[in-house]
Amino acid sequence: MEWIDAATAAERLGVKPATLYAYVSRGVLTRRHSDDGRRSLFSTEEIERLARRGRPRNQPPELVIESAVATLGVDRPYYRGIDALELAKTGTFESVAEWLWTAAPDVLRASVPQLRDSGTPGADLPGTVSRGGSDVARADAWVLPWRCEPEALRVAVDAQRELPEDLLPLDRLQVITTVLGASDSLRYQLDPASVAATGRRMIAGLVDALPRLSEPQGESIAERLWSRLCPRPATPALLGALQAALVLLADHELAASTLAARVAASAKADPYAVVLTGLGVLGGPLHGGASYGAERLLAEVAEPHQAARAIAERVRRGERIPGFGHSVYKNGDGRGGMLLDLVKEAAPGHERLTAGVALLEEMRRRRLPERNVDFALAILTAVSGMVSGAGEAIFAVARAAGWLAHATEEYGRGTLLRLRASYTGPPIN
Repeated sequence: MEWIDAATAAERLGVKPATLYAYVSRGVLTRRHSDDGRRSLFSTEEIERLARRGRPRNQPPELVIESAVATLGVDRPYYRGIDALELAKTGTFESVAEWLWTAAPDVLRASVPQLRDSGTPGADLPGTVSRGGSDVARADAWVLPWRCEPEALRVAVDAQRELPEDLLPLDRLQVITTVLGASDSLRYQLDPASVAATGRRMIAGLVDALPRLSEPQGESIAERLWSRLCPRPATPALLGALQAALVLLADHELAASTLAARVAASAKADPYAVVLTGLGVLGGPLHGGASYGAERLLAEVAEPHQAARAIAERVRRGERIPGFGHSVYKNGDGRGGMLLDLVKEAAPGHERLTAGVALLEEMRRRRLPERNVDFALAILTAVSGMVSGAGEAIFAVARAAGWLAHATEEYGRGTLLRLRASYTGPPIN
């Protein structure tokens, strides 16, 4: 069978690439990924047959959104064409967020070989970090400051004084976002540069307004976030794993929270409202909340031999196993594999890691779905000794960068995203 790329297939059918992918999701067309996982390929025979028959009609309406922010490969996302796993090896969260927001090569040139070797000015900019050695993760030296105004930060901290002490970090982040938005007089400026500036202030405020549990070891978002989620200092290797987790979770194409955030942005909601919308969806157990479920699953396994019972009880009750399986990555989530490897390197032999490996082995023994990034995130937070719900907070802080990148696209588009229902109610009189 002969296979052609998406651009050629779309041209033959006379449709946009987004429509081509809609045909895939409806089962009209089949696609496979190229060997490197970066391109979608389509059967020439199917394309020709569809071209002769004409576009499929009488299908339920489907929302298709064209975006240059991210795409999904066989087992990983690509941020504006660059492998997210490669970015997680050397890039900082701040530089990756700037890349998602601006697509400016300079923000990544120091840590991405294909950009560093391009011969474009700026190739000698600093910014790479170690993920397993002695270098502490840090922000790129040239990046604009990621700081929230002191008065806005004070108000956000004060707003939490009456909240329960054991409130999960994700719930605090929703309160913080609301207060920071009310304090920011620049929030209605929706040009790309202003949205990026708001993103720096907002994400810094989300992190810095959380209760401090230990002293930050530096100025990067990863270092500051660690001090809000863990009462003990980080080892360089575990801090590197947290930095990588932030990069790996920064975006994931049109995940449920991102779609909600884009709808809000299409209505010209300000960036804080966009992030608040995303946070509301993220906490669901089928999305970012899965890491909290995986944390609780791991907590049930005090000894490796208890893994079989923990899985068996959930299978018997017909429950999803949190931290396993993925709607896109059917053969395994590359983000989870990379993050889990970093934790193994950072804390070999740790008892929480041993318990996690026992769960993995039991799932494989039962031929159940493979682990995903939520499970690896739960392992990271448990090994690090972070507070309950820390995985959700890491996910939320990271994904805020992606939500704002998608919001910027919607602000520039200027049209309201409007889904249509396929009516199944009683006949209209």
